[in-house]
Amino acid sequence: MKNGKMTAILYAIAAALFYALNVPCSKLLLHHTPPTMMAGLLYVGAGLGVGVMYLFHLPKEQKTERLDRSDLPYVIGMVLLDIIAPILLMVGVQIGSSANATLLGNFEIVATTVIALIIFKEKVSGFLWTAIAFITLSSILLTFGGADSFDFSVGSLFVLGATVCWGFENNCTRKISGKSTYQIVTIKGLCSGAGSLIIALAIGERITEWVYVLPALLLGFVAYGLSIFTYIRAQKTLGAAKTSAYYAVAPFIGAFLSFALLREDLSVSYILALAVMLAGTAFVVYDTLLNRHTHAHNHTFTHTHDGTTHTHTVTHSHRHDHFTKTDKHTHHHSQAELEKLLVKHSS
Repeated sequence: MKNGKMTAILYAIAAALFYALNVPCSKLLLHHTPPTMMAGLLYVGAGLGVGVMYLFHLPKEQKTERLDRSDLPYVIGMVLLDIIAPILLMVGVQIGSSANATLLGNFEIVATTVIALIIFKEKVSGFLWTAIAFITLSSILLTFGGADSFDFSVGSLFVLGATVCWGFENNCTRKISGKSTYQIVTIKGLCSGAGSLIIALAIGERITEWVYVLPALLLGFVAYGLSIFTYIRAQKTLGAAKTSAYYAVAPFIGAFLSFALLREDLSVSYILALAVMLAGTAFVVYDTLLNRHTHAHNHTFTHTHDGTTHTHTVTHSHRHDHFTKTDKHTHHHSQAELEKLLVKHSS
C-alpha cells in the first residue's frame, strides 16, 4: 500500500477518534459548565484552533477558494443550525445517557439523507433505505426509557433534535463544500460559538468554574475542529465513500468510551439497540463502498444477405453494481449475447 493512501486512512480513522471524544468528555465537563455555555465553548474552540491553522495556510490560498456573496444564504443557515444543534445535544447529554446519545448520533445519517431526498432531490438507493429503517428502529429503542417502559426519554429526544438540525446543516455545508475548508470551519466555529454564548448569557447561564473553560475549548478544537479537518484530508485521497465507511466507527468508539470513562450500565434495550444500529451501519458502509456504473456500448455487426453486405451498429446501456479497488474495470459479451442484440435491433 502506498504511503499516501495509508496516510489518508489514518486521517479517516483519526477523524472518527476525534469526534468520538465529544459526548463522553462533554458529559464529564457538563458537571461544571452549563449546557448552552458548553456548546458555545466547544464551537469557539474549533473556530480558534482551525483559525490559527488558517493563518499559516492563508498565503497559499487562492482567491477563488474563498467564500463570496452567493454563498451567504448557506453560510447563514450553517451557522444558525450549528448554534441550535450543539445546544440540544448538550442538554440531551446532561439529562440522559452518554452511551445512548453517542449511538443516536447515527440518526444524523437518516436526517441528512431524507432532507437531501426531499429538498435537494438526490437519489437514495435501496441499501440506504434499508439502513435508514434499521437506524430509525434503533433510535426508537433508545428513545424509550427502558425495556419495560413506554415513557419517552427526554434526553434522547433532545439528541434526535440535534441530529435533525445537523442533517439540515450538512446539506447547507454541502452547497459550499467546494470552497476553503479552513474558512468554512473557522466561520462555523467562531460564529456558531459566539451565538451560543450570547444565548447562554441571555438565559442566565454563567461560568462559575473557570478552570474548566480551557479543557472545553481544547475538546472543541479536537472533537469538532480537527475531526472535520482530518475528514476532509482523507477525502482527497480515498474519496467520500471510503472515508465515510471508516468514519462510521465513531459512534461505537464513543459508546465504548462512555462505559470506560463514565461506568454507565449496559441495559437490555441498549444492547438490542446497539445490534440493530450495527446492522444499519453495515448497510451504510456497503452502500458507500458499492460502485455503480452505467455503461453505453456500440457494437458493429457486418453480414452478407443475398449477395449484399449489411452493416449494423447497435447501442445499448446497462448498470453494474460491484466492489472494485478502482473505478476502472472491464467486461465482455459472449457471441450469443451479441447475436441477441443484433436480433433485437433488427426486429
